Amino acid sequence: MIDESARRSLFPAAALTRAGQALVRAAPPGGRARWERTRHAGPAVAVGAGIAAARVHPAAGAAVAAAGVCGAYDDIAGDHRRGFRAHPRALRDGGITSGAVKPSGISAAGPAAGAVLTERPVDTLLAGVVIAGSAHLVNLLDVRPGRAAGAALGVPGLPRKGPGARPAAGAMGAAAAVLPDDAGERVMLGDTGAHALGAALGAAVVAGNRRAGLLAHAVALVAAARYGDRVSTLARAGRG
Repeated sequence: MIDESARRSLFPAAALTRAGQALVRAAPPGGRARWERTRHAGPAVAVGAGIAAARVHPAAGAAVAAAGVCGAYDDIAGDHRRGFRAHPRALRDGGITSGAVKPSGISAAGPAAGAVLTERPVDTLLAGVVIAGSAHLVNLLDVRPGRAAGAALGVPGLPRKGPGARPAAGAMGAAAAVLPDDAGERVMLGDTGAHALGAALGAAVVAGNRRAGLLAHAVALVAAARYGDRVSTLARAGRG
């Protein structure tokens, strides 16, 4: 069970996400052709989860917004080059992949939020890893309809009480609002929604844990990134 303050984030986040979906359908940012090809619900998810995170601290909301913006850049300007190894190769050849912009931006936003949410430098570093790693992990999961949003509803270890409960509930509310359409292949999260949703979950972990908990989550997320990137790349290639 979640506490009362978390419930006050859960339902507004869900309502904002649903309203955002309707708004994006009516007036897509940048024009209808840019978003309707893949029926993105990502901007609505980013707004719902971001506002819930901002209620805990503006820095948490800013981290979610930054993750969403970086994801949106890849949704709009993305190319075919995937996986960590592709980005250094592109830099070597004199180019920058859209996928390289994402981790750079999110990796800067995570520690910036951590510096406000924590007190000691080591905790700030761990917080940055958790926020950026969570954003990356949810994006890795977004290879099948409903998988990322469904996973956000069942993440073990999310705080149910205290300061971390509100961003956790906000992320869950946003995920619940979009899950039926996502699972039914009527919309998709895209990098915009997946990264914002993951960053909100990471902010919840940071707000609700001390150093030992942050360290455990950081280690798990680094391991997931190490092995998940290969699996996700293969899954995307198989999906075509």
